[in-house]
Amino acid sequence: MVSGVRRTADHSARKAATYSAERIAARVATLGKEISQECQDRRLDVVVTLDRGFIFAADLVRKIDAPIVCHFVREDVRDVDHGGHARREVFFGSHPELSGRDVLVVDAVLESGVTQDFLLRRLGESKPRSIRLAVLLDKPESRRVALEPDYFGFRTASKQVWVGYGLAAANGTGRNLSQLSSGVKAAPGKKGKARKK
Repeated sequence: MVSGVRRTADHSARKAATYSAERIAARVATLGKEISQECQDRRLDVVVTLDRGFIFAADLVRKIDAPIVCHFVREDVRDVDHGGHARREVFFGSHPELSGRDVLVVDAVLESGVTQDFLLRRLGESKPRSIRLAVLLDKPESRRVALEPDYFGFRTASKQVWVGYGLAAANGTGRNLSQLSSGVKAAPGKKGKARKK
């Protein structure tokens, strides 16, 4: 698997914070420019993880100056029985053919890194020319695997839930907020347990 150069711009670890719509837009534009320079006008296959990455991906691809083909994958985390032992596994709904392609995987948050690492390995089985990972939020203190993003918008040490710009609170609300905030209380409604990525 070929990886790009890890990006370290802007964004040292921070406490709970709010990123304004203007700040997010400026950072996404910078990422788009960096990716465009590395593409050198070659076709880029962008693999978007649903549901969290759709707004970030939509804004990012419009800032990339290269021919782009988009693919969408949805994760399904299941507890599978292996010889009487329960084991959690990650499945993805589709596997695009990416042989010889330059691939950019786009997700909203990199926390434990387990699901992204699994997806990168699966996509790597089709022998792409290169494969890179772009995330909006990088949370390195939560990492459980040796994985770093090639591009990230903001790096944070906050362990709180982030809401807005495509990320939802536990009850599913908040994806439509233009800013991104940590520690936001969800509107009243049905609550669910959030999965770590």
